[in-house]
Amino acid sequence: WDVVIIKYGKLMQRAFAEPGGAHLKAWIDACPNPLYSALCFQGGAAFRKKLLADMGQHNDLCDLIGRRNDDELIVLMLNLGGHDIESVLEAFEAISHDRPVCFIAYTIKGAGLPFQGHKDNHAGLMTQAQMVQWRKAQNIREGFEWEPFEGLKTEPEILNQFLGAVPFAQDKSRQLTALRIEVPGKLAFPASPVMSTQQTFGLILNEISREKSGFAARIVTCSPDVTVSTNLGPWVNRRGLFSRHQVADLFRHEKIPSAYNWEASPKGQHIELGIAEMNLFLLLSALGLSAPLNGERLLPLGTLYDPFIQRGLDALNYACYQDARFMLAATPSGVTLAPEGGAHQSISTPLIGMGQPGLASFEPAFAHELAAIMRWGFEYMQRDDGGSIYLRLSTRPVEQPPAQMSALRESEITAGGYWLREPAAAARAIIVYMGAVAPEAIKAAGAMSEDLCGPGVLAITSADRLYHDWSDALAARARGEARSSHVESLLTQAPRDALLVTVSDGHPAALSWLGGVRGHRVHALGVTKFGQTGTIDDLYRYNNIDAAAISQAVRMAG
Repeated sequence: WDVVIIKYGKLMQRAFAEPGGAHLKAWIDACPNPLYSALCFQGGAAFRKKLLADMGQHNDLCDLIGRRNDDELIVLMLNLGGHDIESVLEAFEAISHDRPVCFIAYTIKGAGLPFQGHKDNHAGLMTQAQMVQWRKAQNIREGFEWEPFEGLKTEPEILNQFLGAVPFAQDKSRQLTALRIEVPGKLAFPASPVMSTQQTFGLILNEISREKSGFAARIVTCSPDVTVSTNLGPWVNRRGLFSRHQVADLFRHEKIPSAYNWEASPKGQHIELGIAEMNLFLLLSALGLSAPLNGERLLPLGTLYDPFIQRGLDALNYACYQDARFMLAATPSGVTLAPEGGAHQSISTPLIGMGQPGLASFEPAFAHELAAIMRWGFEYMQRDDGGSIYLRLSTRPVEQPPAQMSALRESEITAGGYWLREPAAAARAIIVYMGAVAPEAIKAAGAMSEDLCGPGVLAITSADRLYHDWSDALAARARGEARSSHVESLLTQAPRDALLVTVSDGHPAALSWLGGVRGHRVHALGVTKFGQTGTIDDLYRYNNIDAAAISQAVRMAG
C-alpha cells in the first residue's frame, strides 16, 4: 500500500510560507486532536488566545495571526487537507503507479456547522434558526435548496457544459453486463449409503473440477485458513491456488509427504486467506461484483466455519447491500460438531440467514438435497432477481434415504421444504425438522407412528425461503392479489388441531413462526445455550433435541 497523508489545505500552506508560518505549522502538528477540535468549536477568538499563550514569544507568529480577524483565523485553522478539494485533487493526481493507495485526509467533524468539532455532534441537528442562518451564509434562497447549482456564482450553462464534457460522464452505462454461465442440469457426486452434507459439498466440487467447461472455469473458491477442513482440498488439487506469480509447493519441493498439491499460479482458482473472516467477505463481495464492474462473470464460493460468520457480519451485510453474488458454505455448524466444544458451536446463524436481505439460506440434511440446492444456487446467483446463497452444512454422516429426484421434489427442496412422510388424516402431531437432526426426527416418528395416528414428518431445507415466500404472499393478498405460498400449501395437509413439533440444531425461533401460517400450536425445540463438549448423543440429549425429547413433545399433543 502507498499511504498518502493529506493534512494541510492550500490556505494553510500559504500561511506556512509567511514569516512565523513554521511556528504555526509546528504548533498545529503538536496540538492534540481533541484540543484542536474543541478550539474549532469555540472559534477564532479561542484559537487566538491559545496560540498567543503557547507561542506568544515568537513575534513573527503574533504578526501572522494579528493580520487576520477572528473570522479569518477560524477559516484558516479549519483549512485541513480533507476540507480542501484542491489539496485532495493534487494528491490524487500525484499518483503515477497502479499499486493500492490509501489516502488519509485530516478533517474536523461537522466543519462549517454551528457544532463543528464538538465531541457530542455525531447525531447533532441544527435548530431552525441555525438552519436559516447557515442557508443565508451559503447564498441559498429559501425553497431552492435542491437546485443543483444553487448558491454557486458560475452560470448554470457553463457548469452544465463542463460536467457534460468530463470523461466520467461520457459513458452513460455505469454498470457492465456479462453473459450467463450455463449450469449443468445436474450436479453429480459419488453417492454412499451414509454421508454428511460437508462431504457431499466437497465431492460435488471435485466432480466439477474434472470438467473442461466454462462453468468449472468461472468458479473461484476462497477460505480463511480452513480449505482442507471444509473439504475444498480435492478441488484445489485439480484447480490450483491463485497467485500473480508461479509459486512452487515448498512441501513437495522438500519431499514432505502430503495429500495436497499447493502449487500456485495465475491460473489457480482458489484464494487462500489467513484467519480473517472479514477479509473473506470483502473478497467474496469483490468477486461477486465482477459481472457489473468488469463485464466478466465469476461464480465465487467461500467456505468457513459456521460460528465464525459473525466475525465478518459487517462485510457480509455490505456485500449483500451492494448486490454481490456468491455462494457461502458454512461448515461445520451447530452443536453437532460436538467434540470441538463451545468455541466452534453456532446457535443463531439460522436467524442470520433468515434476517439478512440478499442472502438465501439453506440447511439441507441429505446429499441429494444439497446437490439440487447448489445447482439452483449457481443459477440464482446469475438471475436479475437473484442474490447470494448461504449453505449451513454439517460434518455429521447420516443414512441417506432413497433419492427419487423428480422435478417436483427438486422444486420443493429449493422452495424450502417437502413432506418426507405425509401425515395421516387424523394425525395429532407433525414433526418438523431442519438439517442434521433428521435422524432424530425420523426415529421419533417411526417409534410413535402407531400411537398417534401416523405423525407426519416435514423436512425444511430453507426456513428463510419459506418465510419470505409466505410474507410476500400475505403482502400480495393485502393488495388484493390472489397469491399463495409454498409453506401454506404444505401445511394444508396437516390437520388444523395437530401440534407442530419443530426441531433444529440452532435457535428454535428459526422454525417457531410456522405456527402462524395456519394457526397450528407449536412446540419449538432447539439450542439456546452453548459451551459444552461431548458426543453428538450427549449434546443432543443435553439440549433436548434428541429423539426422546421429540417423542416427549409429540406426546403432548394428547
